[in-house]
Amino acid sequence: MLNFRQIKEWKYTGTAAGVAACTAVGYLLSGTKVAGLASFADISASGASGLPFAAAVFLGSLVRSIISGGVGHNIVKLSSLALIMIIKMFLEPRNDPKFSGINTAVSVFVSGAAVSAVIGELVQKLIFYGFYGGIAGFTAYSASGIINGFRKDKVIDLSGKNGFSGAVLYIVLVASLCSVKLPVLNAGIIAGSAVTLAGAYFFSRAGGVICGSLTVCGAFLVSDSSGMSVVLLPAAALLTGCLHKQKASTAAAFFTATSFIMTVLTGMTYTGFESMIDIICGALIFIPFAAHFSDKWISTGSGSSDMLPDVINARMVFLSDTVMELRMESERISDMLAKSCDAGREIEENSEAVCSSCYRRPFCWKSDRGNTYRGFRRLAEMPETVRDSFPEELADCLRKKELSEAFSRSSQEKAAAKLMDLRFSESRGLLHEQMKITEELIRSAGERVDVRYSETVSRSIRKKLEKFGITPANVIASYNRRGRLVAEVYFSAENAPEESTRVCDLAADELHLRLESTEPVRTGREVRIRVYEKPKYSMEVCAASSCAGGTGDNGDTHTVFTDGCEAGYVVLSDGMGTGSEASLESRMVVGMFRRLIMGGVDHTSAIKLINSIMVTKSGDESFATLDALKIDLDECELTLIKSGAAATLIRHRGNVLKVTSPTFPIGIYEQSEAYIHSCGFDEGDIVIMFSDGIYENAYPFIKELLLGGDDLRHIVGEICAKAEVFNPTIHNDDVTVIGVRVTG
Repeated sequence: MLNFRQIKEWKYTGTAAGVAACTAVGYLLSGTKVAGLASFADISASGASGLPFAAAVFLGSLVRSIISGGVGHNIVKLSSLALIMIIKMFLEPRNDPKFSGINTAVSVFVSGAAVSAVIGELVQKLIFYGFYGGIAGFTAYSASGIINGFRKDKVIDLSGKNGFSGAVLYIVLVASLCSVKLPVLNAGIIAGSAVTLAGAYFFSRAGGVICGSLTVCGAFLVSDSSGMSVVLLPAAALLTGCLHKQKASTAAAFFTATSFIMTVLTGMTYTGFESMIDIICGALIFIPFAAHFSDKWISTGSGSSDMLPDVINARMVFLSDTVMELRMESERISDMLAKSCDAGREIEENSEAVCSSCYRRPFCWKSDRGNTYRGFRRLAEMPETVRDSFPEELADCLRKKELSEAFSRSSQEKAAAKLMDLRFSESRGLLHEQMKITEELIRSAGERVDVRYSETVSRSIRKKLEKFGITPANVIASYNRRGRLVAEVYFSAENAPEESTRVCDLAADELHLRLESTEPVRTGREVRIRVYEKPKYSMEVCAASSCAGGTGDNGDTHTVFTDGCEAGYVVLSDGMGTGSEASLESRMVVGMFRRLIMGGVDHTSAIKLINSIMVTKSGDESFATLDALKIDLDECELTLIKSGAAATLIRHRGNVLKVTSPTFPIGIYEQSEAYIHSCGFDEGDIVIMFSDGIYENAYPFIKELLLGGDDLRHIVGEICAKAEVFNPTIHNDDVTVIGVRVTG
């Protein structure tokens, strides 16, 4: 027998559930009415859905018509649904709301016109079916836009023009449900009351009034009595919106009591009392729903909040450009200073100092200027050791000794200037590189992040933590592009908890979600803890290592971590040489890379910063390789980041790919070199990373292991154990082998 887990993991479960739901929608809505006419809700649902779901709506409507004996009465609707399917089968572009609306409108108009022509009422019914098809088409267009937005961003976007589409759909749905015949109860008013109460509770007064007003509109489309029975819902929601910070049960009780009291005070007992049972049912539905509601699925962002990231981006870009201009200006100043001590300036200064008091100056520098200048230039270019042999152009000079001493002094000054220039050229280069890094960091910090911030969740986490004596400085909760919650909790250094477990548990308890957390990231003044919903994929990592010459110190260092947003990292560094000194270099590189990534720095800027630190940290030669693997745990996308690292082997779809990088290790040159490569990767694929202790002639053996089995620990262990066999030299190196596989 199939258990629930197997059904849940079946790849067609979602499609099967969607088909079943659409069949139920077709069956339920085919007999409903809007404004006294047959409802077009099932037709619009078919037009907005994909082909298999449109067929399911048609099936449900057909079954309902057969059971009720109304196939002939519903022939226009059934033919419209059939025509929608036919057009979808051959013509409809994928995920196009405009075509969905046009398809629905044309199908209704053509079907209605054909049936009217058969029964001889074409002229009378043509305008009606044109209007009816237009309304159905616009509803299908609105529904398709909402559905496509949810498929793309995993959120129902009700901001801007999408809010109008959502209002249209809600009114049609309430009207259709109000016309469903149930004993005693009214399904439309029950649903409308629950939604109105939810709007007031989660989106304050404005949300409640809007939802209540739309509910009233939908009820009036069915009948005056239905509309009058709930006409006071917006007023009750307005008052209930003031209790959005109270318990859900308290808000529900207040909403119900307010509706009853207002019904009595306005004298509308003849219609209002009939709906009180429906309102009570709606409130009872709301209470358990409120405990599981999340703004993860609904976005009502305003224009001002959407503009905020753009404003921040513009200011960050301007600041980045300012730093860039400052860097370029400093380079221009350095060039000017470097050119200020040329030979021409030296000749001018020495001639001014020695020749200004000589009576022959007018003759030398006017009548015979060319010959004199050539003599001065030759004197300036003479080495200090042969300065006693005077240029023949200056054979008649009366002040040879003074000139020789002057040029000797300037020669010494030039030598000192060159020495200082050599001494500071590296520092200037590093300074310019660091300014460039700062410029890139500022620019990247201003880039618009593809997340949706949630004030509601942020406030809930803060209140929960404060209730248990944990005082955060700030809480920022957001949903990423896959609809997964990520919350950043900031503390001042003196109030920060030592571990993140307690914060994670409290947040999970408040939100009723399974959450994980990163380790605390500390700066001088703040500590940040990131809690997040578990992503779709996870990493399985196995590592093996051995030390050169049997020593106890391995010069390789590796680490595995997740940034808490979307990516998992595996980082390997091989320090220069072997033993403890190499281990120190590799630990520094790995530690700094992890700290910068966790702090929010992108990997390119992180490598540049680490390189700058490694170059300037001491006068001794110091470098290490960096081999990092980044996996997007939401999308299963692989990115390789290399600086002087060994090759990486990837088993992907039955083939083994070798990725190498022609870059130098970190810490050799002022400007860092990083090789970044993105490649195809699927669940179950394997990546093998290793240090320089694995030589290239071992690659065929590794390829055979990868293609011959899936035991990751065995593969890694065999590669490490056979490393010495494939060593073509007499010198051993430290060996580290890491295997990575993504699992669902």
